[in-house]
Amino acid sequence: MSEQDEPKVTLDVRQLGPVERKLRGALEEQLTSALQAAAQRVRDGYAGEPVEVVGARLLEETRAGLHHDIADAWQPDPAELHRLAETIVRRDTIAHHAAL
Repeated sequence: MSEQDEPKVTLDVRQLGPVERKLRGALEEQLTSALQAAAQRVRDGYAGEPVEVVGARLLEETRAGLHHDIADAWQPDPAELHRLAETIVRRDTIAHHAAL
């Protein structure tokens, strides 16, 4: 996952089994799509919550958008998820101050 406007999930090949390696591209696409949709929903519903709450919502919303087997197995990098949550909080803070 990277801190771009549109987050992207990249799986570490070293941590994948043989089946997951074969499906890596499709898995990355599904995870990325679910994370991007979750980030948009969290941004749209952001109401001043702290970064930790935003991060938890990102994880919950992303997993809700995935097949349960994929959701159960996906272990995102906590630091990357935290950075995405910080980006959402920071953008809202900047937008709020710009409106003043």
